[in-house]
Amino acid sequence: MDRPIAVITGATSGLGRIAALDLARRGYRIGVAARSRTRADALVDELKPVAGDAPIDVFHADLGLVSHAHRVGEEIAAKYPRLDVLVNNAGLHAFSQRTTAEGFAQMTAVNYLGAFVLTQALTSRLAASAPARIVNVASEASRQVTTIAPAEDLLNVDAYTRRESLPLYGRTKLMTIMWTQELARRLDPGEVTVNCCDPGFNATGLGRDLPGAKVLQRVLNALRIGDPRKGADIIVRLATETAFAHASGGYFSVRDARPLECPEAGRDPRVQKELWDETVALLAARTAG
Repeated sequence: MDRPIAVITGATSGLGRIAALDLARRGYRIGVAARSRTRADALVDELKPVAGDAPIDVFHADLGLVSHAHRVGEEIAAKYPRLDVLVNNAGLHAFSQRTTAEGFAQMTAVNYLGAFVLTQALTSRLAASAPARIVNVASEASRQVTTIAPAEDLLNVDAYTRRESLPLYGRTKLMTIMWTQELARRLDPGEVTVNCCDPGFNATGLGRDLPGAKVLQRVLNALRIGDPRKGADIIVRLATETAFAHASGGYFSVRDARPLECPEAGRDPRVQKELWDETVALLAARTAG
């Protein structure tokens, strides 16, 4: 257990996979929270040559389910006596409305609620491992949002079209930025820092529900457009570099780690606190029910 430990969600493909490999090369013991056992096994096989003698830990969960996120957070906390880095990278852009078994819009659940619950379950372990870092993956799509009403938006399961999906996806990523900045105000930055990033456009499996996505991805890869290595790089930089050791509550661009402002709709700390309070109340009510 001499190695630092990093837990990553959404690591079986795309940005998360590349970030996991990079962190393993840098000497981190890697834990991954994954839904697909087949993809997790493939990732473990890929990590083994670069992980040295460090074990690779897989925690199985569907982070679109709040109950799974809470359970796997407890499993991770029980497994590790310390936790140095938590990367909330799991994400989904759905092109039509799907609701989870718990009644939430799937994009809201995967992109926001799952990460919120997992982080809450691991905050004590992170604080006890000080200095520790949390990195949340947001998106430039958050700029598509002009208004946010936390109580209504958290529960919105209205149908939508493919064209209408982008601002709804952006809203879940705006929630990520808002939650990051509110959490930063609640944590001691000397113990745990929390930052988020815009990883830029990446030709990964995020839009796998889009017809023709696989063909489009191959074309983009051939043209070297949307290289996911750039997006993974900003994640790893926030997780490891000394330049960010004392930064907390920041939102950073894939372009040279330039600081960004939270989009205006979610920038007011009062609205960020409202989102936090509404999220906590909603989760408590669902648990009690």
